Amino acid sequence: MRTLIVIPARHGSTRFPAKPLHPIAGVTLLERVYRIAKAVAAHSEHVEAVIATDHDEIFAHAEGFGARVVMTDPELPSGTDRALAAARMMETLPDFVVNLQGDAPFTPPEQIEALIDTADKTGAPVVTPVIRLTWDALDEVRRQKQSQPFSGTSCVRGADGRAFWFSKQVLPAIRKEEKLRDEDPFSPVFRHIGLYGYTMDALELFTSAPVGHYEALEGLEQLRFLENGVAIQTIEVEPSTLSMWGVDTPEDAAYAEQLIAHHGDPMRRLLE
Repeated sequence: MRTLIVIPARHGSTRFPAKPLHPIAGVTLLERVYRIAKAVAAHSEHVEAVIATDHDEIFAHAEGFGARVVMTDPELPSGTDRALAAARMMETLPDFVVNLQGDAPFTPPEQIEALIDTADKTGAPVVTPVIRLTWDALDEVRRQKQSQPFSGTSCVRGADGRAFWFSKQVLPAIRKEEKLRDEDPFSPVFRHIGLYGYTMDALELFTSAPVGHYEALEGLEQLRFLENGVAIQTIEVEPSTLSMWGVDTPEDAAYAEQLIAHHGDPMRRLLE
């Protein structure tokens, strides 16, 4: 299965302009994420990585650290559209495209490899990882949402891993929570990781379909698939040592540096 890992890198973020160029502990956010993708590609001749940007400065920076990079239309409405545009530029069209968010510097390569393996074995049109939260982790998510209600996404899924729904609300609601806390160290809540893999057909459908009603309300583009009857297969993965919801603001970047200072840099071996 020919797999292309695309890292969308947009310059004009409203909350954090030029975000891909921002240094995290001395290494730009973009280079950190690219090294993760290259670590995955190094393990398979069928996987390659590319950065898809809309800005000359980001393009030059990516070339400067040796990345493969393509220029895409700045008017594209989402990272998913940018991923499809990049895939269409390849000499040979991939069978499967991984959209590795350019603001996720702590994504373990193992999570991407698990996603690709699941897609290869199941043939699912869309695959994405989730983490089952401990009660302590759930408490922390609830605290974060008091000040940042649209940070973090939960997923409701079946026993076979098929996603029923995603929401910025913490789902499911939990009756008799105290009793459940005594019975199991893990809560029934799954946190969604913003990492996706798609077949080319699924990507084509996404870009041709209109924005969904609930997609617009929640601000979650994966709901466009569910609203159009496309199944999303989730895969449960282990949380990374350094875990956060993504670098969306300068405050998030500062928090990422605090995590590195406290826990060490798990990506250091990828940056050497």
